[in-house]
Amino acid sequence: MDTQHDAPDEQAGAVDAAERAALHGLRIADFSRVLAGPYATMLLADLGADVVKVERPGIGDETRAWHPPADQDGTSTYFLSVNRNKRSVALDLTTRAGLEQARSLIAESDVVVENFRPGTMERLGLGHRELRARHPELIYCSISGFGSGAGAAIPGYDLLVQAVGGLMSVTGTADGEPVKAGVALVDVITGLHASLGILAALRHRDATGEGQLVEVNLLGSLLSAMVNQASAFAVAGVVPGRMGNAHPSIAPYETLPTADRPIALAVGNDRQFAALAEVVGDPGLALDDRFRTNADRVAHRVELRDVLAKRLGAAGADHWSAVLLAAGVPAGPVNTLDEAFAFAHRLGLPGIVDMPVDAAEGEGARLCRQVAHPIGLSGTPARYRLPPPRLGQHTAQILTDPSGQADHTSA
Repeated sequence: MDTQHDAPDEQAGAVDAAERAALHGLRIADFSRVLAGPYATMLLADLGADVVKVERPGIGDETRAWHPPADQDGTSTYFLSVNRNKRSVALDLTTRAGLEQARSLIAESDVVVENFRPGTMERLGLGHRELRARHPELIYCSISGFGSGAGAAIPGYDLLVQAVGGLMSVTGTADGEPVKAGVALVDVITGLHASLGILAALRHRDATGEGQLVEVNLLGSLLSAMVNQASAFAVAGVVPGRMGNAHPSIAPYETLPTADRPIALAVGNDRQFAALAEVVGDPGLALDDRFRTNADRVAHRVELRDVLAKRLGAAGADHWSAVLLAAGVPAGPVNTLDEAFAFAHRLGLPGIVDMPVDAAEGEGARLCRQVAHPIGLSGTPARYRLPPPRLGQHTAQILTDPSGQADHTSA
């Protein structure tokens, strides 16, 4: 698996590099926890924002306790996945002192991000209207499960949204039960929407000096992300169902068995299908009236699957992947996660990066493995400055100097 280390000259110029970051100088007061909010703020932190993560004393973000698996210090790998490049401050928002400390932090911030149940921040005196009255330039991002209206009382858990939002109804085999995605996909999509909304609001503030409220919710994010399936209903009234790994509008666009393990074929046009037919040793398939066009192949997908499965059974998935890709046919084996990272490494993609961790007393320096930021920027690339923080690690630093930025020269 791939790793990335800063060269010595990069380390020497760490401060300059931080100042060149796209979001250098931006302060985010992050009251979010679990996944959607923390994922959004980590993406922004990677691009240079100073993210101050506000956590409950003694407890912190719930995901700190979501293990196994955990790192060598017992910290959940779930928490570690979305909290790098942040500073942690422990504030008790049930006390007057804690609320005043939170207000001081917000006063020095450009953006507030929160995903409490709707109404919670308002009861604390930290709602959008009250804060914007004091700080008109503030951008306030609120993340909820089902909006702040009639759905405000519904808990926003990813599994629940996948169920009621229709994703599970199109995931799984036709004769099996509905299945959730293998990760909390709706939370991740919502985090992406939140970061996009924040950046759009910042662009508007740059032009006008005015902040605004950014609202995203899990259900709305999922319905948008259902793209062609949602459009099939919105435009044509079609209610799609489960098709396993097949595609409702393209064939062959699914996984098929080989001599050893499944292979994914993503044949998107007639030229690719002709090449597929040639490679599997049956060029006549492209001239068969059942398979001549994509519409024909969709209408006869079961017959096509049977023919291809028989041909692909002559060799393993790696063999077919190599020869099909060489012929311009999109294909690949169904990899495990370790194989997926190894594949990224072979392609020259970062995949995994190593970032240094401050040595604890009496211990030597060590490394924290992180999944690389997905966006490449030629002039202001993502930087891995701070490992995921210990609970309250930066409380004294931040309360002593609320306007102080993170020290980008140390991890």
